[in-house]
Amino acid sequence: MNALERVLRFREYAVTSSPPPERLAAECLQAIEALGFRYFACCSHVDPFDPPAQSVMVHNYPRAWVRTFSETKLYEIDPVLLRAESALVPFFWDTDLSPGTLTEAQRIIMAEAAGYGLSHGYTIPLHISWQPGIHRASCSVIPDGEQVDAENYLMAEMLAIYLYLFVSRGHAPWLDPPPVPLTKRQRECLALVALGKDDWSIGRLMGLGATTVHDHVEQLKRRLGVSTRPQAVAQALMTGQLTFAELTQRRRTRMMEVALAPSASPRG
Repeated sequence: MNALERVLRFREYAVTSSPPPERLAAECLQAIEALGFRYFACCSHVDPFDPPAQSVMVHNYPRAWVRTFSETKLYEIDPVLLRAESALVPFFWDTDLSPGTLTEAQRIIMAEAAGYGLSHGYTIPLHISWQPGIHRASCSVIPDGEQVDAENYLMAEMLAIYLYLFVSRGHAPWLDPPPVPLTKRQRECLALVALGKDDWSIGRLMGLGATTVHDHVEQLKRRLGVSTRPQAVAQALMTGQLTFAELTQRRRTRMMEVALAPSASPRG
């Protein structure tokens, strides 16, 4: 089972079974582990031991660390959470949270977290949670080793967003379909975004310029009311603006194109 299939399987399970958050979290953890990650945390930025109403708290972090995090109110100064509240795109802790940009207290937080195996993380800001009455949130994954495929980080991003959406759907007004549906061209662009393609690659496949593709993606993000591309994919799938058939068909088509492409020019 490839990475995309794991994401689609998780989404299908959540839709058809409507499991409780605990079971949903367990299924997500299995998918996350299969992608090469050991820990994940999909949480509102609140006290993990006393979360308020309309918050999400799903993680498998070591309990001892979570207790310390709660008792000393580290959630108020955690550099990962603060960065997630201002960042527009996902970020790696190692590159975006360099010691020189942190306070002494924040450096201590990162060092203590590393002692529990929480290091080299990757965090996905959840801007879709920034609605009236909804707490800001983010999802983080911690690799189990040093080598994790770049595609798996994208798929972990999708899993994290799905998990948050399904757990919070009881207070998620943004799950309603947008008043203006996506156009066929926008759905085509978004399907390729879901497969990890950048603007230049999408333009090559669709016969468009990279700038035109970028404009299409920005327009569809505005229609869906989201800030990032992975969020747009998740939102479109959740509201029926994008279908799994479109994703799987484009993946199969691309695989056939690669398989049929000549490996070298014919010899004369």
